[in-house]
Amino acid sequence: MSQRPRYADKNSTQTLREGLAEYYALNPHVTPPEMQPPEFTKILRAHDVGHVIYGCDTGMHDELKILPLFWWTSECNFRTFLKMRNSPAVDIMYDELIKEKGVLWLYGSMLSVLPGLISELLPIWLKTRKRQKILPFLEFEFLLDRPLLDIRQEYDLLQFIE
Repeated sequence: MSQRPRYADKNSTQTLREGLAEYYALNPHVTPPEMQPPEFTKILRAHDVGHVIYGCDTGMHDELKILPLFWWTSECNFRTFLKMRNSPAVDIMYDELIKEKGVLWLYGSMLSVLPGLISELLPIWLKTRKRQKILPFLEFEFLLDRPLLDIRQEYDLLQFIE
């Protein structure tokens, strides 16, 4: 069994920049943001930054978990997500995933993790209903050289990281 990434440790003192480098090194299958159209690069990089800040991997459970975490704890609320989702650039990611794995795999994987995920998301939603401090989404660059633990403490995210 492989060792858990340093960025996934909820008390990691690794900087966000270091965590992002580790994330890309451990996940060569992740679509490189710089290889995408310019309007999508920023969205994709922000999504990858979220994986690091929230300590999520790229399995279906964490991919589905990260979206509500964004909606409830960051500037990327559901309405923002829907606007981004309607961008043709976002279709690139889904098309590549379906091309690589197949549509049955994609939706089958989603359905297999959804029941357990719903019971995990309900308490998170209850804890995030009256948040005062929200994490930046697209404008995250000022956080790159800060330790993950500091970011997670400042934005009250430790409670959502296993």
